[in-house]
Formats: sequence, C-alpha cells, structure tokens
Amino acid sequence: MALSGCAGSIESVNETADLNSESTARFDWLKYEGADPVHSSPIEAWTQYRNPVLSGFYPDPSITQAGDKYYLVNSTFSYFPGIPVFESTDLVSWKQIGNVIDRPSMLNFDGLGLSRGVFAPTIEYHDGTFYVANTCVDCGGNFVVTAEDPAGPWSDPIWLPEVGGIDPSLYFDHDGTVYLMNNDAPVGEPRYQGHRAIWIRAVDPETFESISEPKVLIDGGVRPEANPIWIEGPHIYFKDGYYYLSAAEGGTAVGHSQVILRSREVEGPYRPFEGNPIMTHRHLDPDRDNPITSVGHADYVIDEKGDWWATFLAVRPYEGDFYNTGRETFLMPVRWEDGWPIIIQGEEKVGYVQSRPALPVTDAPAIPISGNFIIMDDFETAELPFYWMMPRVPKLNWHSVDDGQLHIMDIGTGLGEGEQPTMLGRRQQHLNATATTKIDQLPVAAGTETGLAAFQSDDYFYALGVTKNATGDHMMQLRRKAGGDDPINGEVVASNALPKDMSLPLYLRIEAKGGAYDFAYSTDNQSWTDLRTDLDGKILSTRTAGGFVGAVFGLYVQDPK
Repeated sequence: MALSGCAGSIESVNETADLNSESTARFDWLKYEGADPVHSSPIEAWTQYRNPVLSGFYPDPSITQAGDKYYLVNSTFSYFPGIPVFESTDLVSWKQIGNVIDRPSMLNFDGLGLSRGVFAPTIEYHDGTFYVANTCVDCGGNFVVTAEDPAGPWSDPIWLPEVGGIDPSLYFDHDGTVYLMNNDAPVGEPRYQGHRAIWIRAVDPETFESISEPKVLIDGGVRPEANPIWIEGPHIYFKDGYYYLSAAEGGTAVGHSQVILRSREVEGPYRPFEGNPIMTHRHLDPDRDNPITSVGHADYVIDEKGDWWATFLAVRPYEGDFYNTGRETFLMPVRWEDGWPIIIQGEEKVGYVQSRPALPVTDAPAIPISGNFIIMDDFETAELPFYWMMPRVPKLNWHSVDDGQLHIMDIGTGLGEGEQPTMLGRRQQHLNATATTKIDQLPVAAGTETGLAAFQSDDYFYALGVTKNATGDHMMQLRRKAGGDDPINGEVVASNALPKDMSLPLYLRIEAKGGAYDFAYSTDNQSWTDLRTDLDGKILSTRTAGGFVGAVFGLYVQDPK
C-alpha cells in the first residue's frame, strides 16, 4: 500500500496507522461541480479571461516572475499542506505545482484555530533563488524559506526573531542591498484600534538578520488624520527613478483598499498619491448585481510586453456580506497616469470578464480553477492532487491512496474538537456547488461515522454521515455545529434508518445554493433521498463564522463523542 500525503508522501511522520484495520473507510471518488450563473455566458478565450483567476479560498495572493513564467502563492492559515504554489505563462491559466509547507517538521499548528497559522506569504525571485517571506501567527512569528525550484523542496524556516508584526516582504535593490518590510505597531502607543505602521530594515541576504535599524515608512496610512486602519501587505517596486510602496488599507472586509506612495530613496520619505486609494469597492452600491467586494491586498507584476498587472483578493457575496467561498484571487490590468499606477478608481469596477494580457495563450489547465467546471477525483494515482488538504499538521499517517480508493482511518478526533480530525478536503469554489462521494467500505466499530462534511472551522460545519448502532443497524444522520456553544461535535438535526439489508456502495451529496444547503444520500447514485434541504448555509460564511478561511468539502471518519 503506497502511503500518501497531500500530493506527496508525508515526511517526518514516524508512525503509520493500520490502514487495513476495522476502523478504516474507503472512498471511491469525490465529484465536485460548480455552476455560478455569472460564469454561464461564453467568452472569447483567445482575448478574454474570467475573474476570479483562482476560485475559492485562495486569499492574499503574491506574485513574481522568473524568465517567461509567473509564480503565485496564497495564505492557507492552519491547513496542511500550506501555501500553494501556482505557475503560469500567461497570468490567466494557473497550474498548482506544489506547496511550500509540505513537511510536518516545518511548522507546528497544534492548538491553533483554523484562521491562525500562515498569513499573507510573499514570493520573490532573485538571482536563481525563490524566496517566500511569511508569518506563522501564534506559532513562531516571521520567517523566510528558499528554494531553487518553486515546486520544492523548500528550506526549513529561517526565523526572524527581530521582526515583529505580520506581512513580511523582501525587496532586492539594484545596489545589492536586501530590504525587509513588515506591518507592526507604530512608535509609542497606538492612537486607536487598528493603528499600525509599515517598517523597513536592511537584512543580510543569507541569514536575513537585521543590518540596519528599523525605520517607519507609513504611520497609520496615507491620510493619518483620518485614523486609517490596518495598513499591511507592503511591497516595493522601482520604476523611472522612483521607489513605489504599495500597501493594503482599511481591513479585509468591505472597507478594504489599496494605496500607493513613492520616494526617490528606498527608505523614504514616501509621498502618498493624492488620488488614493488606487483600488477599492467600498463606495459602490451594495445592492448592485453580482457584486465583487472587499478588493485589496494587491501585488504587481510586469509581463513580457512591459505591461503591469495586479493580483489581489476579493470576495463574491451571495447576499449582503455573506460568502462561503472565502477570499479569492483576481487579476486586473494596471495603468500609469502621471507617474502613478492605477488599478480602478471612481465608479470603475473589477470585472468578471476582462481582456487578456498580450501574451501567448496557454491551454486551459488540466485541473480547472476558474469559471464553471466539474472535477472528478477518482484516486487512481498514488498521491492526491496538490489542492487536497487537512486541518493542521499530521502526527500520524492516517490515510492512503491505494487500488483507486482513498482510505481514511479513524484515530479518535472529531471535526469539532480543535485538534486534527481525520478529514481530507477540497475547497468550495462556487456559490452554487455540489460535492458527491461514493463510499465502498465502512468501519466495523459501532458508533464510528463516515461521511462528507461542509466544513468552515471547528465551530461551524455540517457533517452528513452514516453510522452503525450497537445492534448493527445503519443510520444516516446530519450533524450541525453553529458556534462554540453547541456540542463539541455538533447536534444531530436529521436522521434516517437505512434498510437492514443495505449493501454498499453508498453515495452522499451536499449541494450549496448560495446561503442554503441540501443534504441527500443514495444507494445507486440515481434515486436520491433528501435528509434535509434548504438548511442555513450562512453559518459557513465568513460573516457568521469569522476568520479568514472559506468552506471546504471534506471526506471524514470519526467516532463522535
């Protein structure tokens, strides 16, 4: 049996569960279908592209260029493997080639909420080496990892104990000096909640130890008198004799924005653009059709034609500020006006359909990640695709892929217990999405539950599972957890007895319809029995559940307490 991690064997985990035990379930496939009406109209693929370019929970994008290829990374917080790495040659068609945090020995997420862990990575390429600077929130602080190949392997973290705060990024100046920027508290006491500053220091190019005193570049934001909040995500670029400092401002909800400043010297002083922000949607009508909101946290890249582009995060609510897909990655052109880079201003909007970069068009990726699509994970290879992930870092090999099936063994932790549940999942990438799975083997032990979850965090999820009682009868049940005050593994909100002569396989299905979710099961994948329909999906939204992650469809095995 070939043991598998998420798209690669899990290294540095010494113990392997008995995956032939009676506590093991076998899943034959997981089918994901996404069909959002906004993507239903055809586009001209040779001249246009769809936003978001990375659908679903892919926040805080950072981008760099190496030769004729572009590389992009995102936040994954306390999921493992962490920090996906994408590659593209046209800025539109992206293929995931690996994950930066793919060894359990690299970071420890024990005891962390799912929205802690790795925040806002930045990626740079310089002189044959790739660099990712990042923060492990509540688990070590700021660090840098390096690689010669962006697909990995990446080095163990080089910790930066002198650097506080979050959102570190590197800038390689033309004189050979390496600078590190970060968000941290201002000098003295903050004047208000959300008062932060952007700092800079020169660092050693190999150890990243400070070789100059840190200096404040921005205190508060571009208009300090207005008490701006959460200046963060700094990047520096050089053009026509100016250093441009770009940062996000206003928090990552509907007040999000991107601002720009410039200076003749890398360490300032920086003068803000009078027309700031250079991107925001906070002033637009919230009742507009198919809104894209919370735009910000941008990073620029220059294509081979010399055109500038911005990758950034935004969200797609189905109602008000409710969205379950998390923060997604969008792409927009940058125009230069009077020496300043503008993304959108005034009544301009980020579009669902945009004109492509003037680059050779790449074939659509084998695994689609934008627009409407269907993906069937049939477990025919010995390793799971790179986009599969689990909450927190494993201490035990409790799953494998073998003979065209995914094997998952119960190791005694449930979905709501704040540890690592035996769940593997993939992101919900559409407002309207369906996940279906086929179960070929159930654990023997009474009380053990096998199923399909719609999971936002330890405190907010639905779990559709089949379990066996002490008399050997099988039951379908649906558990819901809608806050920390609910029972640790949720409450049973629906159940049905299965026929005594039931035989496997068994099929489970969860359908998301914006803010409503349906749960059904079948014995033949044709005739379906609804267990519950139109249940409140807003409990899986960022607005209700909080944090920075999106919903995940997960295959799990557990013994609920």
